[in-house]
Amino acid sequence: MAAAQPHPDFDDPDTADEGLFDTLGRPMRDLRISVTDRCNFRCQYCMPKEIFGPDFAFLPRSAVLTFEEIARLARLSTALGVRKFRLTGGEPTLRAQLPSLVRMLRETPGVEIAMTTNGTMLKALAAPLREAGLDRVTVSLDSVDDAVFRSMNDMDFPVALVLDGVEAAAAAGLPVKVNAVVRRGVNDHTLLDLAERFRGTPHTMRFIEFMDVGTTNGWRMDEVLPTVDLVRRIDARWPLEPVAPRYAGEVARRFRYRDGAGEVGFITSVTQPFCGTCTRLRLSAEGKIYTCLFATEGVDLREAMREGASDAVLTSMLEGTWRARADRYSELRSQSTPGLRKVEMSYIGG
Repeated sequence: MAAAQPHPDFDDPDTADEGLFDTLGRPMRDLRISVTDRCNFRCQYCMPKEIFGPDFAFLPRSAVLTFEEIARLARLSTALGVRKFRLTGGEPTLRAQLPSLVRMLRETPGVEIAMTTNGTMLKALAAPLREAGLDRVTVSLDSVDDAVFRSMNDMDFPVALVLDGVEAAAAAGLPVKVNAVVRRGVNDHTLLDLAERFRGTPHTMRFIEFMDVGTTNGWRMDEVLPTVDLVRRIDARWPLEPVAPRYAGEVARRFRYRDGAGEVGFITSVTQPFCGTCTRLRLSAEGKIYTCLFATEGVDLREAMREGASDAVLTSMLEGTWRARADRYSELRSQSTPGLRKVEMSYIGG
C-alpha cells in the first residue's frame, strides 16, 4: 500500500522527514492521556448524574494504567511524531500523586506537557505540578455566575474556588487558558461576563460549541450556539479582529480585542469542523487508544503491555492504528450520526 501523502497544511520539511500520516495525510502530533475516568463534577454535557450516579461502576484500580505504563507509551509515541502530551480525565487531579507522572513524562525531551482540569484542586496542586515539569494548564469554567456554575457542575461547587485555582496556577508560573462549553438556554446569557472577567489578564478565554460527544449528554442541535453568533455578541461589546493560526492543526479560531486587552478563542467542532487538521491520538485510562473524540472503539495496548509486548511491538501498534485512521466525524455529522454509539468523553478526555 502506498504511503499517505501529507495534507497540504502539513506539507513542511519537519513533517515530511517523519513520514507518518493517516489516510487523510494528517500527522500524529498530540497525545491526550486520560489518567482517570472519575470526576468530582457531574456536568450534564459530560457526566450527567442520572447516568454517573453513586452506583456507577468506574474502572477498578487494577484496570487503570500505571504511571510507568503511561510514561512508556508516551515515550514511544514521540518517535512517531508526538510533540505534546495533554493530561485529561475524567478529572486528572483526582489521580493520586499526579506530579510524579508529570516528572516521569518530563524525562522525554522536546515535548510540551499540558493539562486540562476543572480547577478544583489547583490551589493545592499547581505549584507541585509546575515544579514537576508541567508547562501549561487549561481550566474548564462554564460561567462566572455562581448560580449558573453550580447548576452546570451539578455538585453545588462554587465558582470562587475555581477562580482561586486559576490564580494559583498563574502564581505558580503556569500559563492558563480558560474553556467554557456554550449551551444555548443554559449559560449563553453569562458568556459576556466570562469574556469580561478574563479581558486584560494574561489568561486566554475560549468558548466551545456544545458537542454530541458520547451518548448520554442529551445533545440537540438547537442547543448549539454557533460561534458566528457568539463572535458577533462579543464584537458588539468589544471590537475583535481575527488572528492567524500559530501552527497547522490549532484547534481554536483566535481573535484579539482591538483595544489590546488580549485574545479570545472559539472551538467550532459543530458549525466549522476542523477534522482535516486534527493531529490528536487519545489514550484512555485503561490503555486503549482512540483516533477520534467521537470514536466507537479503541485498540487495547494495556493487554499487550501486560502480556510482555516489546517496545517495537507497541510502536508498531501505535503506528498501524494511526496509518489506518480515517476519522472525520464532525465533517460528516448529520441527522443520523447522533444515534451512533460513541465512547463517553469522560473516558478518553475532551
